[in-house]
Amino acid sequence: MTTLSEEFFVVSLQLISTLFVVTVGAAILYLIVLFFLDINQTKDAVRKNYPVLGRFRYVFSTLGEFFRQYFFAMDREEMPFNRAEREWVGKAAKNESNTVAFGSTKNLMPAGTPIFVNCPFPTLDEDAVDMQPVEIGPFCEKPYNAASFFNISGMSYGALSTPAVRALSAGAKKAGCWMNTGEGGLSPYHLEGGCDIVLQIGTAKYGVRDDNGNLCDKKLKEVAAHEQVRMFELKMSQGAKPGKGGILPAIKVTAEISHIRGIPEGQDSISPNRHPEINNVGEMLDMISHIRDVTGKPTGFKAVVGAFGWLEDLCEEILARGPKSAPDFITIDSGDGGTGAAPMPLMDNVGLVIKESLPLVSDILHKYGLRKRIRIIASGKLVTPSEVAWALATGADFVTSARGFMFSLGCIQALKCNKNTCPTGITTHNKRLQKGLNPEDKAVKVANYCLNMVREVQVISHSCGVTRARQMSRKHVRVVQSNGRTIPISDLYPRPEVLPQYQEIARSLDAEIK
Repeated sequence: MTTLSEEFFVVSLQLISTLFVVTVGAAILYLIVLFFLDINQTKDAVRKNYPVLGRFRYVFSTLGEFFRQYFFAMDREEMPFNRAEREWVGKAAKNESNTVAFGSTKNLMPAGTPIFVNCPFPTLDEDAVDMQPVEIGPFCEKPYNAASFFNISGMSYGALSTPAVRALSAGAKKAGCWMNTGEGGLSPYHLEGGCDIVLQIGTAKYGVRDDNGNLCDKKLKEVAAHEQVRMFELKMSQGAKPGKGGILPAIKVTAEISHIRGIPEGQDSISPNRHPEINNVGEMLDMISHIRDVTGKPTGFKAVVGAFGWLEDLCEEILARGPKSAPDFITIDSGDGGTGAAPMPLMDNVGLVIKESLPLVSDILHKYGLRKRIRIIASGKLVTPSEVAWALATGADFVTSARGFMFSLGCIQALKCNKNTCPTGITTHNKRLQKGLNPEDKAVKVANYCLNMVREVQVISHSCGVTRARQMSRKHVRVVQSNGRTIPISDLYPRPEVLPQYQEIARSLDAEIK
């Protein structure tokens, strides 16, 4: 006579056996179906020649990205940002100690590596001077005294999620830095945190366009009426896709984004590859002057530098019109900059990187006596203190970063920005994925990253013997050459003399501008 427990065991065993047989049968049937599908299709040679087995190639290719990032790549090997860089940003955002032990893992011997020249008698911490605001747009109705030399670069609402923009806005306010809207227009979430805002005007004029896509003065005035909007940036090009307009996939063009940008809902949003009404430097200056006149606020432009003769033409045109006609700033983007979506050939191989373009632009402006009139903002993969300090020493007044602040939000470099499947909720409009990004918590991390960046850059400048980061110059940085020796950046990029015919203008501007 069997007990109840024994009967239960037998029934369970039979059920498990049945489920096993059914599962194995279903799996075999599924593999048979895949076999006939693969062997009868003509689109993929591997799957046709090796039915079913050929599918594993694509599985392994997909998983390879994950395994390289987490298991096989060394701390300094990954691209576009390696583990050491991401960890520095992560610790800075959490306000954790960024000290390291034993020795540096960075190879200092490759040609082009910058080495800061420490002073035998460094600046004492108590003698160091806090950041001083720098005026942008001295001849504007409403100049902007920018407090922080490190700020948030252009990232559009639409490319970024709502909680991401809210966190960046609130974090920028806490840190005292500005936030660039990117070309997607001004959203309520940019304003929500109370930070200073730079409104970017892209080639499609999102947010300030009329029904035909032309610049609308009425909307310009409406945007400029917000006190938080401090400056306007005319986007001529960006480093990730020079000569190509912005790309926002249809899946990201929600009703709200459609309203903010002034475009149809649910359709790909593709900007023109340049401003159709700007064909030369004169017309660019006309557009900048028009925006500045309508808004009363500093106006400049953003560009990645490739050909650079046009910059000399620009300076000559400015001086022919008078220094007040100059752009109030130039944002120089690096040819290796990032974006949500761009053609690979443009992202990989078009445009000069910031290490070459920054000193080049600074020297051209200096040669024409306009360096103090036109502020320089450097952008492009500058996410750690050494990179920011290098830019300030080489010729920048300000540095902006997009991906550095994305890391502070929790970005894991999943490389899914264009898929609406971002696992951290930063670049997706999927509500379920956005739940992982708490704007209040992330705002603190955004602020921490910015403030720790400023502090660490100042640590470098104090080591070099100056009281403020902007006092660093090219003599404070040496660059490793192919023979292993270093030379000062001031030798690699010697500062040219102001052209004789413009020396009086330069002296006048130096005396007039703070």
